[in-house]
Amino acid sequence: MARITTVEDVTVIATESLSKRFPRVTALDRLSVDVGPGVTGLVGANGAGKSTLIKILLGLSPATEGRAEVLGLDVATKGAAIRERVGYMPEHDCLPPDVSATEFVVHMARMSGLPPAAARERTADTLRHVGLYEERYRPIGGYSTGMKQRVKLAQALVHDPQLVFLDEPTNGLDPVGRDEMLGLIRRIYTDFGISVLVTSHLLGELERTCDHVVVVDGGKLLRSSSTTDFTQTTTTLAIEVTDTDEHPDGTRAVRDALHARGVTVDAGSGLPGAGHVLLLTAQGEETYDLVRDTVADLGLGLVRMEQRRHQIAEVFTTDTNTGADTGTDTDEQRKEAVRHGG
Repeated sequence: MARITTVEDVTVIATESLSKRFPRVTALDRLSVDVGPGVTGLVGANGAGKSTLIKILLGLSPATEGRAEVLGLDVATKGAAIRERVGYMPEHDCLPPDVSATEFVVHMARMSGLPPAAARERTADTLRHVGLYEERYRPIGGYSTGMKQRVKLAQALVHDPQLVFLDEPTNGLDPVGRDEMLGLIRRIYTDFGISVLVTSHLLGELERTCDHVVVVDGGKLLRSSSTTDFTQTTTTLAIEVTDTDEHPDGTRAVRDALHARGVTVDAGSGLPGAGHVLLLTAQGEETYDLVRDTVADLGLGLVRMEQRRHQIAEVFTTDTNTGADTGTDTDEQRKEAVRHGG
């Protein structure tokens, strides 16, 4: 696959007060967001408006109000030009079972305007990139779910687009298949310079894969920022210790000893090893010294003492806890949005 040179300061996607209303639900509600080059995650629950946004950006569905541009082109008037420059991997299974991956991807390359020889050459390169080269002549109907997802990814890439939209690309995959797909997605930009907008309702995937994350809920924008801003280091220390014969519950012993020294400590619920992890707020270097000395005085081993990092999921928790309006629709409204492709 050829490498595309990107301009780092351009806006790849821009929306301004973008809304999409159906008779019973608002799928997008005055959404304004800018997306630059790189791998961008669009995260939200099913029915949050992710698929609806992609269809509008491809020029396949008109917005009710507002405007949007993709690669500097107006989605309302330049849909065909946008689709020439953009690849799209749909969420749902839409592959013909009785043709091979090579036949299908060559067909999609020809549909994108490539001449026959170039379509065949690009198909071979793309199927090699997604790991299907050895299986390229088998009928798609005999493929596993993971292989079918790779075919969908290949047809989105075969015409060498400037941008690809990947709608829930890890759907139906086991953990190994999910990790492999996420690796492929990352390489689309790092190896070939093709920008990516990837949707997912699995927050952890986007933390590992994306440069930037856009969070939507009920069609409204909750937050848009770099992944590092989401997962920035906090002042909260996570502490884990070993147990000993003298202190069979080392975690409780440390907590009690720190409480006695005036330090408030919480259990690290929701963290790996929850129940054996303590959380406290660092007040400076003296906090580290205090923890170290406390653990040493008790004769325990210190497994880890590290600053916690935020998780993307906390943006939802924070909004809920603070009573902020997240624009969340009712369950019935969400189902309606899903029926309309939201």
